[in-house]
Amino acid sequence: MAHYAIIDSNNIVVQVIVGKDEGEDGIDWEEHYGNFFNLVCKRTSYNTVGNTHRSGGIPYRKNFAGIGYTYDPASDSFISPKPYPSWTLNESTFLWEAPVPKPYDGCFAWNEHNLTWELIHE
Repeated sequence: MAHYAIIDSNNIVVQVIVGKDEGEDGIDWEEHYGNFFNLVCKRTSYNTVGNTHRSGGIPYRKNFAGIGYTYDPASDSFISPKPYPSWTLNESTFLWEAPVPKPYDGCFAWNEHNLTWELIHE
């Protein structure tokens, strides 16, 4: 089974579906599902995060697509919605990064007003 992102005319993912593997039955499934929905369709992989495949395989389009994600045709990548105005996109991983690295010990939440990580609990 493969996963496919259905993308609107603004390059926003509006649906993610489970479908047939690429080339199965000799059909281009991206084209098939795109025609079915009358929208652009691109394959995505739930094993792909930060431009890395969790099982060591080939990463598909930098990140697994989700509803509301943007598809960037120039980089052929799925990008999640920007969580905070101060965060920047890492153009290697295509993940958003805070201006200050998150501490490792404890549970933290981002405070956009102070641009800091705040400890919720240890």
